[in-house]
Amino acid sequence: MKKKPKILIVKSRYNDTYQLFKSASLILEQKKISFDTISVNGAFEIPVSISRNIKKYDGFVAIGIIIKGDTPNFNLISQAITNGLMEVAIAYRKPIGNAVLTCLNTRQAEQRNIKGKEAVEAVLDVLQPQKE
Repeated sequence: MKKKPKILIVKSRYNDTYQLFKSASLILEQKKISFDTISVNGAFEIPVSISRNIKKYDGFVAIGIIIKGDTPNFNLISQAITNGLMEVAIAYRKPIGNAVLTCLNTRQAEQRNIKGKEAVEAVLDVLQPQKE
């Protein structure tokens, strides 16, 4: 892809995703890459929100935080989101950077704030592969 890509960041409002978003948006701004952002209630809504916007963007970044509680819901939700993101990416052949953190506590999430940046870098690497 020779032109600058257009990226959509879809972020969850549930749990504090601001630092993840900040690390993702900062790298896009530094590279002067156009991006839009939409917020959804929780991480579970991210895959369907991406699929609804799939034709408007070249790549996507999913941002959310899931904290393990006392029920197996954590495992079910985490796996469903990961599967949903992968299915959309493969079906439409568009990269989705996964910065949906699955953590045991908020401290772990805070230590992984750079994952937003890493998700953007992964998307850009697929869109603009470097020759070796």
